[in-house]
Amino acid sequence: MPPHNVRSVESAEHQSSFSRSFTSSSPIAASAIARDLADFADEDPNPTDGGSESSTVRLASSYASNPHSLAGSYRRPGYFTTVSHATVVPATGEPQPITQGEREQAIEEERYLLSDNRVISAEHAHAKPHGLQHKLSGILPASSKQSPSNQPGSPPVSGGRDAEADSATETTALLGPSGNREMSLDEIDRKWEEAVTAGLIHTTWKREAKVIGKYSLPLMVTFLLQYSLTVASIFTIGHLGKEELGAVSLASMTVSITGNAVYSGLATSLDTLCAQAYGSGKRKLVGLQMLRMVWFLWLVTIPIAVLWYFSEHILTKIVPETEVAAMAGLYLKIALLGAPGYACFESGKRYLQAQGVFSASLYVLIVCAPLNAFLNWFFVWKLQWGFIGAPIAVAITENLLPLCLFVYVYFAVGSECWCGFTKRAFQNWGPMIRLALPGLIMVEAECLAFEVLTLASSYLGTSELAAQSILATISSITWQIPFPLSIAGSTRVANLIGATLVGAAKTSAKVSFCGAVIVGLLNMLLLSTLRSYIPMLFSSDPEVIDIVAQVLPLCAAFQLFDALAANCNGILRGLGRQEVGGYIQLFCYYVVAMPISMGTTFSLGWGVMGLWVGVAIALGLVSLIEGLFISRANWDRSVEEALQRNELT
Repeated sequence: MPPHNVRSVESAEHQSSFSRSFTSSSPIAASAIARDLADFADEDPNPTDGGSESSTVRLASSYASNPHSLAGSYRRPGYFTTVSHATVVPATGEPQPITQGEREQAIEEERYLLSDNRVISAEHAHAKPHGLQHKLSGILPASSKQSPSNQPGSPPVSGGRDAEADSATETTALLGPSGNREMSLDEIDRKWEEAVTAGLIHTTWKREAKVIGKYSLPLMVTFLLQYSLTVASIFTIGHLGKEELGAVSLASMTVSITGNAVYSGLATSLDTLCAQAYGSGKRKLVGLQMLRMVWFLWLVTIPIAVLWYFSEHILTKIVPETEVAAMAGLYLKIALLGAPGYACFESGKRYLQAQGVFSASLYVLIVCAPLNAFLNWFFVWKLQWGFIGAPIAVAITENLLPLCLFVYVYFAVGSECWCGFTKRAFQNWGPMIRLALPGLIMVEAECLAFEVLTLASSYLGTSELAAQSILATISSITWQIPFPLSIAGSTRVANLIGATLVGAAKTSAKVSFCGAVIVGLLNMLLLSTLRSYIPMLFSSDPEVIDIVAQVLPLCAAFQLFDALAANCNGILRGLGRQEVGGYIQLFCYYVVAMPISMGTTFSLGWGVMGLWVGVAIALGLVSLIEGLFISRANWDRSVEEALQRNELT
């Protein structure tokens, strides 16, 4: 692939130099990278360790290594999840390298906080890059927004603090008078260090609400678009009949457990390997790691294909409804055609994320999600293909996902890491597999917890299975709002903790908590108010609609707990205590929820309502236990751990 979009040498040098300081220390990944680096030593004549702009790189690296800097201490919280309400488990490996965009965003936030606390003027919080600052890869982006300190309700900035003095030195007063000029990175760095040390950096609820909202809104769009790929089939097929709705639910569950979760779990090893390869300065290794994973996932597709092809015979022995099992088996046979494309897309996403390109999947979904909805309608209703039209639409969409991602890489960004097709992609698989298997186990543990409820509902009858499918879909749609909010809160708390700003981190956590309460209450109000109308969007069967309408008030009741649980998990990730959330959720889902759900459903005869009772209790326990842990947690310990981690990196 020709490098149509290679970044400037200056930017690459700056970025790789900084990235290498955040290279993971995972022994397995380190040995794999060392081996690959030895193989590539004679092939990459353009190492990215700097050279002509060494002074620029050194200055930028010095700025970023400040232990109190939001950029120098930036840590992207590790998490992954593949299904709604899943246990959020920390990804394997050390923190990924910080990207240029993340670094720019962190430094911009430093300027805003300095301005909010009246340490620098509003103009300096929005300074345009030029001269040396422009040479530093555009670290200080232009902004035409109004300064927070000049917004209504904010305290005015003192006239004596409007700018820095031309002769600023080590002994210049922190808040002293100054002339009107741009501030260099060193000056901003010094101001930040002095302000943090003096305890002058505080944040406000308004500031944190603005930041978290800015982080979470794009994520919400991405999550909703991605989940719409599944919802489109349920929407379309649901109006064909309750048997068809039950079949698509059963087939989707099987695809999730035996296909998508497998691909996503195994591909998590790239979160470590691709990040390490990019941080090593040898960008072609990123493409090599991705290519290995693609071949590996396609190899894994062989047993998946056998399972799906003969799934009708397997499901018939598990599910009492023979007709539903037969239709689900037909769905899986056709969906098999999209499995290789989905596997390639999962690898491609991580290939780009390792380079700091996180918007690619959003752009691809903006194209493919509406197209998927249209194809479902077109095949099922316009061409009157019926049930078989939905899996055809899904298979086409899943093959379009990697093609659109390829187009994005070819014409936009990311091709400089492509290594070309090489025999080395079939070598050195051991470290990749050893990192991939734990991810597979954790993702499957998440997926099974809730999908087993769908399987259990099939023993209640076709109407109950169809109703459970609708309830699970509704609950999953509403979950796509608080979960991105928790990711935004997690990132903000982690960055403030890394900058040793405990008070600001607590304020951000409180804002995130209040945001989760608002979202949970809105979801609760929405489901309660429209409980008689929402089921009609999915099915035309009166019996199915009636069952869903009866259970929806219970689903509405635990929306608050659902949002709070997601938020608590985000705060725990920000504090670096992901394992606490993982253990609590695994306990509540498997030890509490599953036994209660099965007991109330089959022993007490509560039907579909019983399946959700256990879930409601588990989510309430998760939010309560994690909330108590966070309130009693030693936040200073998280700061110390962040400082130790930054010293090691």
